[in-house]
Amino acid sequence: MTLLNPTKMVVISLLVDKFKLKIVLSILLPTIFYGQGNSTVEYAEIDSLYQFEKYKALTSIDITKVAYQSKLEFAKLNFIMAKSYENLNQEDTALSYYKKALDLFKAEQAHENIAKTNLEIYLLLDSQNNLVANKDIYLKEVYNYAISTKSKKWLASYYTNYGVDKLKNNISDSAKLYFFKALKLAEEIDSTQMQTNISINIGSTYSRKYKNQDSAIFYYNNALKNYYSDTLTYKNLNTEFNIYNNLGNAYRRKKDYSKALEFYSVAEQIDLPKLNTKSKKILFSNIDATYYYMEDWANAYDYLYKYDSIKDIINLKEQNSAITDIEEKYQNEKLRANNLEIEAKRKQNQNIAIGLGGSLALGSIIAFLLFKNTKRKQKLAEQEKEIESQKLATVLKEQELTAIDAMIEGQEKERQRIANDLHDDLGGLMANVKLHFNALKEKDSPELFEKTNNLIEEAYQKVRTVAHAKNSGVIAKQGLLKAVQHMADKVSTSNKIQIEVLDHGLDNRLENSLELTIFRVIQELITNVIKHAEATEITIHLTNHEDSINIMVEDNGKGFNPNQITKNNKGMGISSIDKRIEHLDGKLTIESEKNKGTTVIIDIPL
Repeated sequence: MTLLNPTKMVVISLLVDKFKLKIVLSILLPTIFYGQGNSTVEYAEIDSLYQFEKYKALTSIDITKVAYQSKLEFAKLNFIMAKSYENLNQEDTALSYYKKALDLFKAEQAHENIAKTNLEIYLLLDSQNNLVANKDIYLKEVYNYAISTKSKKWLASYYTNYGVDKLKNNISDSAKLYFFKALKLAEEIDSTQMQTNISINIGSTYSRKYKNQDSAIFYYNNALKNYYSDTLTYKNLNTEFNIYNNLGNAYRRKKDYSKALEFYSVAEQIDLPKLNTKSKKILFSNIDATYYYMEDWANAYDYLYKYDSIKDIINLKEQNSAITDIEEKYQNEKLRANNLEIEAKRKQNQNIAIGLGGSLALGSIIAFLLFKNTKRKQKLAEQEKEIESQKLATVLKEQELTAIDAMIEGQEKERQRIANDLHDDLGGLMANVKLHFNALKEKDSPELFEKTNNLIEEAYQKVRTVAHAKNSGVIAKQGLLKAVQHMADKVSTSNKIQIEVLDHGLDNRLENSLELTIFRVIQELITNVIKHAEATEITIHLTNHEDSINIMVEDNGKGFNPNQITKNNKGMGISSIDKRIEHLDGKLTIESEKNKGTTVIIDIPL
């Protein structure tokens, strides 16, 4: 796709939006801030400021002086304040408002707003580096809401964020799969905004993980097309900035530096209403790197200086903010002390002071006892948890020993079966051969010689049959890929089920025992699908990532609830597969939805 003069399009868009914003704010701002100490701010005025992304103005408003019509409106007010603080990079304050909004939405049973707040909390926690937090529970709530309401919008949102999480953990194939699932749902509900964001994620996957810049540019251009076709009156300029910045990155990685600078220039002209300094800091770093590769040292130094200047500004703002907070707290404490002194002189009642002192002492004692009791309960809980862990370890060890005993018993039975076959089948045959040889010794008969020869050939074939039954045949000679394809063809013919085998980078043979184990795992998975899934199609993906191999088996069967599978409650097939994968230090993931099929993903390090 070729873009026609993107710079002019951005400038026109910005001028129109700024003109509208200026008119609205000229009406709203004087109403809100004039005489604020004696008047009440209406919720509608707060919402209007939020719609026009005036976050600094919002954070300067005293939330206790905002008039609201219902508890639901008050919950929305807390949500607005959370978003405002987050967009100013004050995530800790934002989180406290999000939690308050979540509790209020739950009390009002506002399920759509609950899902929205859960998603925002997940995104906030996910954006913090080196933060240890159980963020996945919030995304799981979004998924549960999407399933319960059968909402394609929320399911697409879940798939998108789940794909981003996979991408962060370098599981690129799975990430791409979920991005395309999300894109399909966004197209079905005709949401150009969601299509824009998903296309950016797909472009980033191709650009950063697969190093395929042409595909990345294709999806970035699709995102830009959807962005401009969106009918929203007030667009998200940060999304527009991200598209142009990412296009610049893709062309820079292609070493088309002139084209990269064109898109960086468009991004630089966008006046961002939120996360401005943080975004421009990233952009200046990209432009600096581009000029460096072009060996244009003057411009490279210029943007390096801009980058350093933004860092200094950010540090200065943080310092000033801290000083302002300390000063405000000091003045508040001083005012509170003066009020207490005036009240004490006016009442001249020593009994009240004694009563307050006694209450404070009693409260301190109660608080201390509660604290000690809480610590004791925590210690007991930790001890119980340790005991449960030891019990679980013991049970797992016993299960492993039982499995080993069963395996040894199976091997003994197999040896006994082979011995019986040799004794019952081949033993009688060889006795017959001996009789024929004795007869040949006594008389020279061509017919008898031919029968003896046939008996020897039959004995040879029986020995080969036993050997083939022992080794399963095809895997040792043909290799993993051909063995899986052969099995797929055979199963497709006999079971009226279509099996497709797709390989990526599986050109060389793996170690023989590893190939045999993977073959057995795939064989067990196919057997499970045939027995339980009622599927008509199966797709087997085999991908060699040099340092690991990825197996993904998908079916279009009836699916099931993966939560029903636990370490203590597994079917025989899943238990056998899990043991094999665990023995190889691999990872097994099962994703399934009722009536939407099942996907089993296995990663094994090489």
